Order: sequence, then structure tokens, then C-alpha cells
Amino acid sequence: MPATPRTYAFLGPEGTFTEAALLQVPGALDAVRLPASNVNAALEKVRDGSAYAAMVPIENSVEGGVTATLDAIATGQELRIIREVLVPISFVLAARPGVRLEDVRRVSTHGHAWAQCRMWMEANIPAAEYVPGSSTAAAALGLLAGDCPYDAAICTPLVAREHPGLSVLAENIGDNPGAVTRFILVSRPGMLPARTGADKTTVVVPLPEDRPGALMEILDQFASRGVNLSRIESRPTGQYLGHYFFSIDADGHAREARMADALAGLHRISPATRFLGSYARADQQEIPVPAYTSDAAFSAARSWVQAILAAESFAGENASAASPTA
Repeated sequence: MPATPRTYAFLGPEGTFTEAALLQVPGALDAVRLPASNVNAALEKVRDGSAYAAMVPIENSVEGGVTATLDAIATGQELRIIREVLVPISFVLAARPGVRLEDVRRVSTHGHAWAQCRMWMEANIPAAEYVPGSSTAAAALGLLAGDCPYDAAICTPLVAREHPGLSVLAENIGDNPGAVTRFILVSRPGMLPARTGADKTTVVVPLPEDRPGALMEILDQFASRGVNLSRIESRPTGQYLGHYFFSIDADGHAREARMADALAGLHRISPATRFLGSYARADQQEIPVPAYTSDAAFSAARSWVQAILAAESFAGENASAASPTA
């Protein structure tokens, strides 16, 4: 009996950069792939068990963190990041056949895509109005509807090629040719991915108290153990004005002594800290670890302290045995 294929959710519809990221996951091509209209919907399919994992965007090299994802994984039923994927980003301007560039008055796309093509738009069709779309693919497919309220869409070359009802008005319209978006594959909590030596750990740390030095205490849990941070962003918790949590990516794996010690320190000062996973870096770049923060150094330090305590205990027992009885 053939094995049932896994089911993955992703920020859809089909043809998005997110689906391109998902297709980099081994086995995803033959899996059941469920497009979702937004990040929360994709993650909910994981939480309710209708999908094994979901692929969602978390960071862009131009625009920074994807706030919808940062907020969605910081709250609700806990999830774990088990993989990250990097996808180079390229955009085209698509329209219905017969539409010319000079005819375009309204353009739809995802907010991050618009931000990455803003200079091209201002240079070529400065009067065009932006119409927000849930994704680049959704904006492009919207052009196929008879009552579409906009004239063109910024989308991936793949979507434009796969739909004969679309024509490309301009290619490579991104303002940053080297733009990359980072995606994460998120599942329910389970076994941590194996330690590779080129790993990343993501946590969400609520600010325990709004006072001078509170953030420094959080950062010191990493710095004092030789753990480098590759990303830190503050996001409002929504509880009240001035209440924030920090979304943090740190270089290393929870199975490393230095990272485990840092996580324990975070939990000590902010018990609501949420561990979101340790997983392999997409760029496979190994992070050098100073000798004094290596696993061997932590092990030697623990043994040294244990030896001190054992010696003190032994001395105390001897002293008790040598004392005269009353």
C-alpha cells in the first residue's frame, strides 16, 4: 500500500514566491499543497492538523521582517520552525493583452513587492495608483476577472508565463536586483532538526518590564555566552501602548551548551519566552565558536564547579565524623 503523501500549506495562490520556496523542500513536489489566503490561515492548517507544515515568508532583504508572520507565530498555539529557504526575487509588470504601459492607471500587488518596485514605478508610470493585494499571484490572477478594478499587476515571471490571459509589459522591474526573501517551514512541536554546525535558533521574548536596562538584560544572555544575533525586531504585543516583544534569530542550535544556557537565562528573566525552533541555516554558513563558549568549555566549567562542591561536601562529612560526641 503506497504511503499517503504529506500535506503542506503555503501562502497562495499557486505561483507565489512562497510556493517556489515550498518546492525546494524535499518531497514537496509530490505532496499535497494547499494554498492559503493569508499567513494566519496557512498556520491554522498546521495547528488544526489539516497540514503537516506551512511555508510562509518571514524576512526580506529590502523590507525587513514580514510583520504578519512575526505576529502570527508569536501568539496562539505553539509552532516550531523546522527549515528556512531563501528565494531570489524577480518581478514583472503584467496586464491583459492589448493593454499598453501608458494605459496603466492602477497597479495591484503585495505590499512588499510594491515597496521593492517603487523606484521603477515612479520612473516609468509615476501617476499609477497602488491597489493592495494579498499576494503577487492573487493580484495577477485578479486581472483575469472581467470586473478587475486595476489595469496591471506586479507578479512573478512564473505566473505571467503560465497564464495565457496575461502579457508582460516590463521585466526585471525590481529596484534591487539582488533582493532575497527568507521563508520558514513551520510545523507543530516535535523532535528538533539535527544539529548541523550551521544552525539558527528563533525565539520570541516579551519585554518583562519597561525600565532602563531591560533590553540590555535580554541581549546580555546571548552576548555573555558568545552567541551572535542575526536578527532582532520589536513588535507590539497589542495589550497596551508601549508593551513589546522581541523576535530574535541567534546563530547556533539549542543542543549546543552555550545556546541552551542562553535560553535558560532568557526564561529566567522573561518566563513567557517562546522557543520557535532550532534549524539548519539555508546558506549553510558555519558559525565560528570561540573556544571559551564551546561545549567542551561549558562541560569543563561544570566539572570544575562539581569538583569544588564535592570537595566541600567531603570535608564537611569528615569534620562531622571527627567531632566528639556529646
